[in-house]
Amino acid sequence: MKNCMAVGNAVAGVICADGHLGYAQPVGGVIAYEKQISISGVGFDIGCGNMAVRLDSRFADIVPRVNEITQDIARVISFGIGRRNEERVEHDLFDDAEAWKASDMEAYRQKAAGQLGTVGSGNHYVDLMVDEDGFVWIGVHFGSRGLGHTSATRYLKAAGGQDGMNVPPAVVDEDSEIGQRYIAAMQLAGRYSYAGREWVVDRVRKIIGGRATDMVHNHHNYAWRETHGGRDLWVVRKGATPAFPGQRGFVGGSMGDDAVILEGIDGPEAKAALYSTVHGAGRLFGRKEAKRRFSKAQMDAWLQNRGVMLIGADLDESPMAYRRLDEVLAHHSASTRILHRLRPFSVVMAGDGEFDPFKD
Repeated sequence: MKNCMAVGNAVAGVICADGHLGYAQPVGGVIAYEKQISISGVGFDIGCGNMAVRLDSRFADIVPRVNEITQDIARVISFGIGRRNEERVEHDLFDDAEAWKASDMEAYRQKAAGQLGTVGSGNHYVDLMVDEDGFVWIGVHFGSRGLGHTSATRYLKAAGGQDGMNVPPAVVDEDSEIGQRYIAAMQLAGRYSYAGREWVVDRVRKIIGGRATDMVHNHHNYAWRETHGGRDLWVVRKGATPAFPGQRGFVGGSMGDDAVILEGIDGPEAKAALYSTVHGAGRLFGRKEAKRRFSKAQMDAWLQNRGVMLIGADLDESPMAYRRLDEVLAHHSASTRILHRLRPFSVVMAGDGEFDPFKD
């Protein structure tokens, strides 16, 4: 954060309670710039975010089908290695020629069309959860896939960005040629992320049955133009959820912990946090360390104790590798309040050793 605050027209910075080391800018880090935007702050997975939808289906009614539903999700939705099913997703976004031209990403349009609706690997997931009233929620976490990764790589290189963790952020002026093209690419990738999450949630809803009765949807790797203290700023959130007063967010823990629907509340702490909160529980251990430290038997016992059915994932995503969400949220209790607690009962992720071909 000190590195970031020393570069460009940085006005304010925040580290949320789930913060940990990230490329150039901390994950869980928020920085506000005047007339500038940080390409490395938004990061490679532009528009990564969470979406949660409540169904009118009750958990008690689908208990006999949970195994079947989970298997169907793993079969129909594409995780990690790329699209396994034959469904091609159509969307108006691919007809917006001006947006593709402004972002200079026209050459990627056909690839992006083929990737829409894929979830990827790492900590990206489809969760099924139950709330305090017994209703089923679908939760997903992923972003813009190859479109965002390719856009970020291109513009980081063009801006002279450095490789590594503790490097200066690549900050560009909003009215420069590269700044204008990058903003267009970021906004395109953001629209693409929303479209992908909406498709996956609706496809899972069709597997379960039932009708959507509520929806919460947020990016947490993105830059927004906002007004703070009377100043017009670009607020770059890397792994941080916008939480303006009354704005709701879906925040997951780990695959064995409760998730929450929260909303922002006003006050001095909220203003100081640039109306931002956590995007998850935050890692305690890196991926390699988690695999070294924990066993599959430990992870399986944790999930069995919580009543969670899991397909995919590896020890790097074990619940033991993460902080506890309640402890993290306690640090933001003056700026957010919890509306719903969601207990996971089914989690589908990419499997051990699967890679994401759409980063290339």
